[in-house]
Amino acid sequence: MKRGLLAGVAFAAMGLFNGAQAADATAPTKVPACTSAIDPYKNYACLDAYLGTTYWERLFNYYRLEWGHDAAPADPKAPPSRRADTEVPPTPETIPPYPFTEWPYGGTTSLGVTRPSSIDSPLMAALGNTNVGSWMNDNHIQVYGWVNAGGNLSSNTVKGGNAPAAYDYNPNTVQLDQAVVYIERLPDTVQKDHVDWGFRIAPIYGENYRYTTAYGLFSSQLLNQNLNNGFDIPMAYGEIFIPQVMDGLMIRIGRYISIPDIEAQLAPNNYMYTHSMTYTFDNYTNTGVEFTMAATRNWMFQLGLVVGTEALPWHVGATIANPDPNPLFPNSTMPKDPGAQFPTVTAGVRWTSDSGKDDINIVADGINNGAWGYNNLQWYGMTYYHKFNDKWHVAFEMYDESQKNVANALNPLVTNAQGTGFFNLGGTPFSPQYMPFNAPGLAVCANAAIVSCTAEVRTAVTYISYRPGPLDNISYRLEYFDDLEGQRTGTKTGYFETGIGWQHWFSPQIEIRPEVTFYKSLNGFAFNGNSNLGIAPNKNTALIGAADIIVHF
Repeated sequence: MKRGLLAGVAFAAMGLFNGAQAADATAPTKVPACTSAIDPYKNYACLDAYLGTTYWERLFNYYRLEWGHDAAPADPKAPPSRRADTEVPPTPETIPPYPFTEWPYGGTTSLGVTRPSSIDSPLMAALGNTNVGSWMNDNHIQVYGWVNAGGNLSSNTVKGGNAPAAYDYNPNTVQLDQAVVYIERLPDTVQKDHVDWGFRIAPIYGENYRYTTAYGLFSSQLLNQNLNNGFDIPMAYGEIFIPQVMDGLMIRIGRYISIPDIEAQLAPNNYMYTHSMTYTFDNYTNTGVEFTMAATRNWMFQLGLVVGTEALPWHVGATIANPDPNPLFPNSTMPKDPGAQFPTVTAGVRWTSDSGKDDINIVADGINNGAWGYNNLQWYGMTYYHKFNDKWHVAFEMYDESQKNVANALNPLVTNAQGTGFFNLGGTPFSPQYMPFNAPGLAVCANAAIVSCTAEVRTAVTYISYRPGPLDNISYRLEYFDDLEGQRTGTKTGYFETGIGWQHWFSPQIEIRPEVTFYKSLNGFAFNGNSNLGIAPNKNTALIGAADIIVHF
C-alpha cells in the first residue's frame, strides 16, 4: 500500500503523460532551426534536436543536457523574467547554489519577478513535443516536483529519539523524506497591463508529512495511527494578481505556507537537510485569504484572514462531547479544536534596500484569542537577510510564540498517576481518547497549584552561507531555542544547536546535502525518548550526521 502510494505521488505525472503519449502519435514533429553543432547552450534552436522525440528519450537527455551546468539553456526569445531594477530591487541570489533567488517572504508568488511556465522541469521538457505538453504550455500549466530521500547516524537509539531535532525523526535510518508533485499555473507578475491568475496543488508523501499535518485534513495518519510515512497537501490555493493596485496586489485563497520564515517544509527551499528547532516548532500553514501588496519597489505589506494555524474551516465552531467537565472545559461539550477560529489575522511588512542586499520582514502570524489549540501559535517575529558580496550572506530569524490556558502537567487535577485527572479522562480536546499520538503538549507551569498557564517560546537562529562556486553552498547554522514551559518540545528547557552543511548541485535537477549537527538541552533530558511510546528521554545531547539527495523532475 505504502509503496503503491509512493509510486503514485512521485511518478504519477510521468506515468500519466507517458501513457498519453500513445495518443499523441500523430502530434506534429518539430523541425528546429539547428544548423550548427547540436549544443543547446550554444544554440538554443538545437534543443529539440538534442532531446529527441520519445518521452523517455527526452527525459533522459534533459538530465544529461544540464549535468554540470548551473542553469538551463537560455531561450533568447523569452520575455524578461523580472521588471527593471528601477522597479524592483536586484535579485540577490541564484538557484543553484542557494535554495532561492528572492529573499523568502511567503504567502504569495513573488511580485515583479515571476513569469508563467518559468520552472525548469525535465518532465515538462519531455512532454514538450506531445499534444498534452503543447496544451499545457499554451495554458501555462506545469507539472513538476522531486523525490527526496536521506539518512542519518545519531548518538540516539530509541525509535523517534532524534526529536526534538527534525526532519530526521528516527535515528540511524534511511528514509523517504518527501515525494512531491506540483500542479500549478504561475501568474505573470512582471507585466503591468492585465489582471492574471494562478493556482498550485502540491501533494506530498513521506516521513515529512508529520511536520505539515493540519488537524482535520488526513490527520488521522499522524494523530490516530502515528504512521511513519503519510500523505498531505500543504499547499492548495488559487491566486489573482492585480497589477493596477500600487506596484501590484496578489490575493491568495486556500491553504498555504505561513509567512515569513527562512526555512520551508518543501525540501529544495532550505539551506540544509535538517531544520532548525526554530522552524520545527513554528507555524507551518494557514488556510484562508492573504493579500500581498507591493506599495513601492522597497515596501511590501501583507494582511491575511485565516482560520488559525494548522486548522481547517470545518473545525470552526465544531464541538465534541465532554465526558469530564472541568475548570478548563466546564460544559458538556467542548470545541473540537479551540484553535480553529475565524477571523484569525496574519500581518506583515517587508522592506528591501535599493541594492537588494538587505531585507527585513516583521510579521504577526495566527493572531486570535490564543486559546490552547492543535497548533494555535500566536507568532510575533522577524527575518533579516544581508548580502555581503557574491560569496557571503547571512540570514537571521527570531520570534516569540505562545498559547494561553494550556493545561498544567504538574497539577494532579489535570493528570496524575492514578489516571483520574481530567486530561486522562477525556476532559480536553487533546486527551488520549481523541489524539492517542502526537497531541499538543501540556505545560510545565511555574506553579503546580494552577490548572493552566500561558506556554511560551523565545528563539533565534542564524544561517551564515558561503558560495565557493556556482554549484556549491556551505551553510553554518547557530540557534538558541527556549521552551519556557516545555509545551512545544516536551521538556522545560533551553536548547543550543549548531550545525554545518554542504549543498552540492550536480545540475539544476540533482543535489545532495551532507551535514553534521549538535544539540544540547541545558536544563533537563530531552533526547532519546519517545512520548508516543511512553519512553522518557535520557540524554541532554545529540550528535547527528545526516545527508539527503533531491532529484527534481
